Amino acid sequence: MRAALVLAVALAGPAMAQDGKPTFDGVLVDACLTERTDAPLSCAGKAADACIETDGGYSTVGMNYCTARELDRWDGLLNGAYAKLMAQSKAMDDEMADLGSAAPKQAPLLQQMQRDWIAFRDAACSYEGSRWGGGTGAGPAGTRCMMIQTARQYIWLNAYLDEGR
Repeated sequence: MRAALVLAVALAGPAMAQDGKPTFDGVLVDACLTERTDAPLSCAGKAADACIETDGGYSTVGMNYCTARELDRWDGLLNGAYAKLMAQSKAMDDEMADLGSAAPKQAPLLQQMQRDWIAFRDAACSYEGSRWGGGTGAGPAGTRCMMIQTARQYIWLNAYLDEGR
């Protein structure tokens, strides 16, 4: 009887993923971006913060899990924007070459910009993690930094795409 009661209480508790991890919903990022076109950077952290509020989210492991999942979402958005912008840049380079223009090619400059941005992001977020003096908060802080920087870069590249519409 006691075992059945313990099981019933456990099953009635807050929702948590089957694997014991906090519950992450990446759709919150997309919904926020649709709603907050005036301030898209305010969307960075929405899904991670909501995940941290779920059962298990306030642990260091939980915070890192939630923030890493949102980082993955922003990274996917960034990769999509980069691919579209690279295609546009290559098309513009071809068009300019056909016209005999001596203008610098956009595609290699975009590629170099992205490589330089990755180096900046990595250095900035290593510094952010170092500010925790070796404590357990360094992991979540570094991951959150990566998430914010990735969101910023997505917004930056996406603005170029918006100009072409």
